[in-house]
Amino acid sequence: MTQADFVILVMPFKDKVFRLAKRLLVSREEAEDATQEILLKLWNNKQKISDYKNVEAFSMTMTKNFCLDRLKSKQAQNLKIVHSNYQDKSHSSLQKQVEARDSVDWVSSIIETLPEQQQIIVQLRDIEQYEFAEISKMLDMNETAIRVALSRARKTIREQLTKTHSYGIK
Repeated sequence: MTQADFVILVMPFKDKVFRLAKRLLVSREEAEDATQEILLKLWNNKQKISDYKNVEAFSMTMTKNFCLDRLKSKQAQNLKIVHSNYQDKSHSSLQKQVEARDSVDWVSSIIETLPEQQQIIVQLRDIEQYEFAEISKMLDMNETAIRVALSRARKTIREQLTKTHSYGIK
């Protein structure tokens, strides 16, 4: 595989790798390092890439495993799971922008309280827009189990957000 072939194959999903790493690791720098590490591993094993049916799914699985290993390492004791890649690109009023940012921050903080598996499933399905079959392969889980976990995660997010917004209202 030539460098050009590799770039054509990998470039379409490198941003997804970064976003998953960003979801799992606290800082942009850590996510960039993780993305670079995954791309380097793919490059070093470029001769074996043709053996995989879905290189994107394989790289997402690699990213998930790398980030979870990183979180378990002693160096990463200060890392936590966050999500902040939402940007309001409309030219709405400052008030609406602040409210939108607040809502995203609330949802992000609620997602942080979910179990790790539910966080990953929400990231892959609702943010990265993967199909259930693809998530099933990446996480090595049954599709039904993924649907159940996603449903529970969404229910928790909805309940917590409703509780937050209706605070003090009788």
